[in-house]
Amino acid sequence: MNILIVTVGKLKEKYLKQGIEEYLKRLSTYAKVEIIEVSDEKAPEELSELEMEQVKQKEGERILAKVSQDTYVMALAINGKMQSSEELANTLDKLATYGKSKIAFIIGGSLGLSDEVLKRANEKLSFSKMTFPHQLMRLILVEQVYRAFRINRGEPYHK
Repeated sequence: MNILIVTVGKLKEKYLKQGIEEYLKRLSTYAKVEIIEVSDEKAPEELSELEMEQVKQKEGERILAKVSQDTYVMALAINGKMQSSEELANTLDKLATYGKSKIAFIIGGSLGLSDEVLKRANEKLSFSKMTFPHQLMRLILVEQVYRAFRINRGEPYHK
């Protein structure tokens, strides 16, 4: 399985990078995982509604340019469907079973995802009703994908 994680902005925090690298190393026995960072749109702290949409649209264009047409897209969105770890494992297993070997997880910038990205998504996934920094979501996502592969292989992993 080929997994692509497309995310907005550069990851600066060393501790997050180290955690992600550890899970990517663990995942390498199960799948090919690639993380692509697209640049975030520079914007002032105070934005009008229109300016926010313009920022999301520009970031969305960069995201969509990285996703091929034959890729199954799961957008991380606060209003997406919440799944347990077992349900995510089942989703990934079903996708693999039905020939979907390219999966992209999309993590938006601090303002979220554009309507175009959400429309392109085959599925919208929420990890919580809480809001997390998008940089931290990378680590959480990579860990959950690793957990899903362990679950699907019947391998032990703490609950």
